[in-house]
Amino acid sequence: MASSHSNLSAASLPPSSRLSTGSNNTYVMSTSPRSSRTYSSRRRNHDTYMPTIMTTVGQRPACLVNASVTYVGNDQIYAFGGFDQYTDEVYNHVLRLDLQAKQWSLVDNYGDIPGVRMGHTACLWQNEKLLVFGGENEHRSHLADVIIFDLKTAHWTSPEVQGVPPRGRARHSAVIHEDKLFVSGGMTGQDNAVLDDICYLDLKTWTWSRPWKFVPRYDHSTWIWRDRLWVSGGMTEDMERTSDIWWLDLKGIPAFEGAAPGDDMSRSSMYSSTSIATQAGPTGAYAANSSSVQVNPGYMVQRNPPIAPGSISSLRFISNPNLPVQNVGYHFHVFSSACLLDFVTPATLMSASETSLSAFDLDSLRWQKLADGKDIFNPNYRWHYCCLDSDGTHAWLLGCPNSLPRNAPDAEEYLSDVLHLDLRKLGLLGNKLTLESRSIQETPTSDNRLSSHLSAIGADLARTFDVPSEQGSGADFIITANPDDDYDQDYDGESVRSQEKPANASQPIHVHRFILSARWPHFARLYSAQMSEFHTKKMHIPEPYAAVRAFLYYLYTDSIAPSSVTYSASPSPSLEDVAGMLVMSNIYDMPRLHHLCVARLVRELDIQHAALIFDCASVAQESWLKRRAASFCMTHWGRVVRTEGFRRLSRAAMLELCEEVDAEGRVVGGDELEAVGALGGARLSTLSNWPEGRKRRMNSESGLMEEVADEDDEEGMEVN
Repeated sequence: MASSHSNLSAASLPPSSRLSTGSNNTYVMSTSPRSSRTYSSRRRNHDTYMPTIMTTVGQRPACLVNASVTYVGNDQIYAFGGFDQYTDEVYNHVLRLDLQAKQWSLVDNYGDIPGVRMGHTACLWQNEKLLVFGGENEHRSHLADVIIFDLKTAHWTSPEVQGVPPRGRARHSAVIHEDKLFVSGGMTGQDNAVLDDICYLDLKTWTWSRPWKFVPRYDHSTWIWRDRLWVSGGMTEDMERTSDIWWLDLKGIPAFEGAAPGDDMSRSSMYSSTSIATQAGPTGAYAANSSSVQVNPGYMVQRNPPIAPGSISSLRFISNPNLPVQNVGYHFHVFSSACLLDFVTPATLMSASETSLSAFDLDSLRWQKLADGKDIFNPNYRWHYCCLDSDGTHAWLLGCPNSLPRNAPDAEEYLSDVLHLDLRKLGLLGNKLTLESRSIQETPTSDNRLSSHLSAIGADLARTFDVPSEQGSGADFIITANPDDDYDQDYDGESVRSQEKPANASQPIHVHRFILSARWPHFARLYSAQMSEFHTKKMHIPEPYAAVRAFLYYLYTDSIAPSSVTYSASPSPSLEDVAGMLVMSNIYDMPRLHHLCVARLVRELDIQHAALIFDCASVAQESWLKRRAASFCMTHWGRVVRTEGFRRLSRAAMLELCEEVDAEGRVVGGDELEAVGALGGARLSTLSNWPEGRKRRMNSESGLMEEVADEDDEEGMEVN
């Protein structure tokens, strides 16, 4: 029986599992037909990801201003309230957009139907309700009521709220975290004063907390990451757009982690009057609910609220070539994958080169451009709203064409078109996978070691990786690879890679068949067929040794995260290893590994590895990453061409990279860039007017010039 299995032909296996004989006792893992990994027959894909625009039908809403637009799951978006910019009419309509049918419909709703409002917030709660707070009605009375819309029954309810309500407000921000609705900032009063407070509504007891002093903002965004409440964008008290980022620590603060205390005299005394029951609106005002309205009476003037407990920090950018300019275009700030995403969409009298999609990594505090606007935004459309799914992997922008039909001069603009972006194709993992990939296990299962960037079981398995069986590891399989310097070039510039085991194969890597079968579907299929390596317990993979070793290490640890700490014979993979693993993830059809590799390469794209990432992205047919790497290379061309990664490119890859530049493009020398202050890769129109008296210095990490206010500024930012 054993001999019959050893004589199986490789052709009898599925294409993804075929082998070719390399020697009498070692077999070679062939490449997958879908990836064509051999350097002599590269398949380079010049297509790039382009998001799609769909035109909707049905009862399309007008281009409402200050409405709430929320993605609620099941391919449905709900819009509520807002006012019509042509008629100035304020609405309380509920509209639903079915993304599958591409159709808008007016929702018949029941119960305690709220009055008209704009500038409110609507948060998805328990995956089946919209929690609406605040706003202002048609008489510009600022509201502080809470109403709930049940998505299943289309029924409105008004919970009985305890405690002192916050000041009525509009154009604030709200986010739900651990059964608490946090409300921050906004505008209030007849003079539209900017609020600087933060408070929360306990959704278990329906009790308001006291307000605390935080940061004055309106039209801003708020989200939660790593037990911190973050605030970005919006307008300041001086009516200026800002790129400052603030955050408030919530963890370990009793005022934020416990239930909100009930109302008492000490809390009521914060106001000039203790009579703060639900107030009726001004004479003739339209009530927010069918019964009453919570507004902001003139006597509800807060007196010096205390500063919010917990650490409050802020980040101000002095200069950054990737920082989106806030006073250009329409900005949408959303949170996904541990990043603040800034969609800079087209506006009137704005060139396509000024639009972009950028990401600010909240862990590394680093800005990076994910895509140029011309690659994702059609200049013929204007976008009014942006919403994300709960995992942060898909975004929808709602808007309309720039120009109305000529045969309908009196036609209004409608939210008629939707731009859908799959953020995973732009290198974002999504919130769930990001948490998994960046999780920290303080106590591995073997309690005698320090904390690891790996999960508990991954940290333990890492100790057994590539340890010979004679040392008690239990390893029962050997894998070899090509030496890392095995890049023989022919005169045409194409690397010739042998499909058979070379005579100078790498040193053996000691692994466990059980782990490989459980974690590597390709190996499991191969091994279940009981071909010769089932008996020889050896395999050769014709890929560079470092990439193969990093790939196998991932199978043990389920992590490719960078770490300076080593818990076994193999450290965490370098950026060069990850580039090689990207190619292998395509060869062996491993989408999770592929996604992790792309996300890390995008996040850590730098001068030393840009050419290498371009080459590997081309081989792996990751067209979007290839385009980003090529753009980075063009921006920092003088430094990239002097790196080892560029020198290792084949002639064909070098030519392909050079062809990425525009046909009319030219190389601009450092002196010319210095004259216009554009060193660092930013737009010339943006940096040509540097403030007088500013200093610039060389960043030791990136090798680029930075503007700094004084010698105390670091990395082009201020942290308070």
